[in-house]
Amino acid sequence: MSIRLDQTVPFGRSLREYELMFSLSAVDRRGRILDCAAGPASFNAELTAAGGTVCSLDPLYQFTGVEIQRQFTATLDHVIAQVRTTPQHWVWSHHRSPDDLRRNRITVMEHFLSDYRNGRGTCRYVCGSLPTLPFVRDQFDLALSSHFLFLYSDHFTEAFHLEAIRTLLQVAREVRIFPLIALRAERSQHLNPVCTQLRREGYTLSIERVEYELQRGGNEMLRLRRP
Repeated sequence: MSIRLDQTVPFGRSLREYELMFSLSAVDRRGRILDCAAGPASFNAELTAAGGTVCSLDPLYQFTGVEIQRQFTATLDHVIAQVRTTPQHWVWSHHRSPDDLRRNRITVMEHFLSDYRNGRGTCRYVCGSLPTLPFVRDQFDLALSSHFLFLYSDHFTEAFHLEAIRTLLQVAREVRIFPLIALRAERSQHLNPVCTQLRREGYTLSIERVEYELQRGGNEMLRLRRP
């Protein structure tokens, strides 16, 4: 998938946020992890430094670090301004305030960029996008998808979500998706029909409360396993 950089908002999350969003255990962190639609998260950089094995995939990786940083700088204050004008939509627990969120996103971007300069084009940062993946069956123990599937439900159809999740479940033994709300801060309209269809196909799935909530109501993940 080719994307226009000027139409993206390149925000990433930290290792600690991933641990909370996906209820990652010590065993999870030792496995082979795919971070799909990873964006400029520092998860890969931080977990790799701690001895983990992570492959991050995103169409954003067609761009250089300088280009990504330029777009981040251009969009950062606009996003934070939107957050300030909608206080009813946010929970200030992990991040203490809009200013703290801004500082944390800058820290994540800096950490990502320092790792991306050397990692771009390697097996740790792969340019690609759902619903097709350049990996073989069972290449990963766990696939994570943060702030893409279900969040952009008004942009991607139910059929797209089904195809994307089936693809993830081919390359990984388990898949976890967070959050389950759309951009309008309501549960995705695709969640129930997608879950119903995947259950019919024999997949095991559960919706689980997690210890991370920034968007109000966005404190659940979907966990899926193959039959």
